[in-house]
Amino acid sequence: MQVDIRHSPSFAVARLGMAPGETVRAESGAMMAVADAVTVESSTDGGLLKGLRRSVLGGESLFITRFTAGAEGGWVDVAANLPGDVCVIDLGDSDTGAAGAVNLARGAWLSSSDGVELETAWGGFKNLAGGEGGFLVRATGAGKIVASCYGAIDIVDLAAGTRFVLDSGHLVAFGDSVFYTTRKISSSLIQSLKSGERLVFEFTGPGRVWTQSRNPKELVGWLTAKLPFSRK
Repeated sequence: MQVDIRHSPSFAVARLGMAPGETVRAESGAMMAVADAVTVESSTDGGLLKGLRRSVLGGESLFITRFTAGAEGGWVDVAANLPGDVCVIDLGDSDTGAAGAVNLARGAWLSSSDGVELETAWGGFKNLAGGEGGFLVRATGAGKIVASCYGAIDIVDLAAGTRFVLDSGHLVAFGDSVFYTTRKISSSLIQSLKSGERLVFEFTGPGRVWTQSRNPKELVGWLTAKLPFSRK
């Protein structure tokens, strides 16, 4: 799978180029356009129970769309629901088949190569406290992952033992070698309320963390406050 990103960073679209017979998978509803010779199929990808875990716990769709190129290859354009950027995460080694792993925040997975498997992983109560629902989407295997974000993507490379603090709503993904925990940004409850900050992630390297410049939960909160209540 070859990925060409355009309209970045505000309204990114990723074109997934496929070799003859190659298959890629994408979030349900992510397709913007597709070449004529590409076959499109939708399934729960692994059975109903796996699809439900991915949907209810991992924040992804129940169904996954598979795109298979014809004899001359093909392409599909995918885009996220929210305005923002996309990034490509190279997982493992597609040439040798050596597997790798990365953890994605809820709703961050957009598409991936057919050699990448998605599972819903329990992130522990520390992740639940961090506001991400307790569960992460864990991607394993070898290939490319296209991850979406709200706003722009930033990449933080952490050396061994280096720490980095991130508001939980700005997380996109982090490498499997990165250790994380959660804590309050301030020891004082009053100071936390004044600053508007609550619990944050504290990452410790080595490894890479992908972040987003905007917080989707804050957008929902702002819209909820501004939109009028429905009246019967």
